[in-house]
Amino acid sequence: MYIPEEEEIRREKAKARELRASQWWKRKCARGICHWCGKTVAPGDLTMDHVLPLARGGKTTKNNVVPCCKECNIRKKSRMPTHWDNL
Repeated sequence: MYIPEEEEIRREKAKARELRASQWWKRKCARGICHWCGKTVAPGDLTMDHVLPLARGGKTTKNNVVPCCKECNIRKKSRMPTHWDNL
């Protein structure tokens, strides 16, 4: 199993903060739809989820982040989408 260095995690979290402030992310969240369950929520209640989790070597890139509701983000944790019951 891949175990990222603490510094690498810090860098990726900093990238996530920058990406959340971008117009691209704001447009992505504007629809207010969770990527995983399809539930409609207030855009401000969506969280950023890494499809390939940071803990498994994922990066904070536009191809690897999706808006999702807090409930799905909490349930998914650091699992891969193929190993998560909700999909």
